[in-house]
Amino acid sequence: MKFGAAVLRSYDSPFTLEEVVLAAGAADGEVLVRVAGCGMCRTDLAVRRSGGRSPLPAVLGHEGSGVVVETGGTDTGLSVGDHVVLSFDSCGHCRNCLGAAPAYCDSFASLNLFGGRAENAARFTDTAGNALAPRWFGQSSFAEYALVPARNAVRVDPSLPLELLGPLGCGFLTGAGAVLNSFGAGPGDTVVVLGAGAVGLAAVMAATAAGAVAVAVDRYPERLALAERFQAVPLYASTPDLPGRIRRLTDGGAAYALDTTASARLINDALQALRPRGRLGLVARLHTTLPLEPGRLDRGRTISHLCEGDAVPGLLVPKLTALWQAGRFPFDQLIRTYPLAGVNDAERDCDGGRVVKPVLIPGGD
Repeated sequence: MKFGAAVLRSYDSPFTLEEVVLAAGAADGEVLVRVAGCGMCRTDLAVRRSGGRSPLPAVLGHEGSGVVVETGGTDTGLSVGDHVVLSFDSCGHCRNCLGAAPAYCDSFASLNLFGGRAENAARFTDTAGNALAPRWFGQSSFAEYALVPARNAVRVDPSLPLELLGPLGCGFLTGAGAVLNSFGAGPGDTVVVLGAGAVGLAAVMAATAAGAVAVAVDRYPERLALAERFQAVPLYASTPDLPGRIRRLTDGGAAYALDTTASARLINDALQALRPRGRLGLVARLHTTLPLEPGRLDRGRTISHLCEGDAVPGLLVPKLTALWQAGRFPFDQLIRTYPLAGVNDAERDCDGGRVVKPVLIPGGD
């Protein structure tokens, strides 16, 4: 079959809207999904800085949602017509997958970041027959259709606004999962969120929904205004004695902190702002050595990297949609939609901080 997709052909070129070819339909354990919308995540854009590790040309996109139009085999657990949110790929049989920790799959990097499953390579080409990278995050959903492993797809209520749900599969899942799963935050807890972008604001909303107190730290007033709308206490990153200010606001220190910035200064400030035995989670990728100032890990404080919010997507995505339906997780307020043909406009707006979460709509105006 042939369909439209946004193709990235080189690390420094714009996306091009092209016709691509899928040489075979859904194999056993796969489903073919007609994409209703796909969020643009900074992980997609980081391909440009991957040093050649993420193969090109490729169709990116890993926050897709859509309707199942074909199933492969009888054991997918899905049916034609099902509405689904697409999430990250995982092997399903390594120790971590079997232990309900698919975000730490032994094959996570190769399946999601570095080209996908090798056996799929010959199936996905441009119209000249040149190969495209097999599958980005198990999806390649900057496109009208996506062929995905069924374990990536989470069935959702068909009454939900399907075109907006894709970011629940990665960006919003990461922020909310860090608070709800990794931290297990609840009433009486305080959560400091460094960086009020898509992941950080999802964490703020999740903290509020869980009954915890959120403190949001950012340098942009418009992002802090959004965080305050979601009931967080806003603080500028340039606040003098930021750790001391947070400790005063949180009655001696925060229980948890989530960093989405990869700023060494803010990471050290967050550690200093934690109460004894407090926990700091990192979700942004560090590109340099992280210097920790003396005393920052004293008194039982810990720091660790969190992947995909420690989520099992099939459990967390329905929880987040239920919170949205109850008015307690208003993620739709962070979204601006663009037609798939406007993918380069979406990237510019995302890079320029003019939009929190772009969502591309195939066939949209």
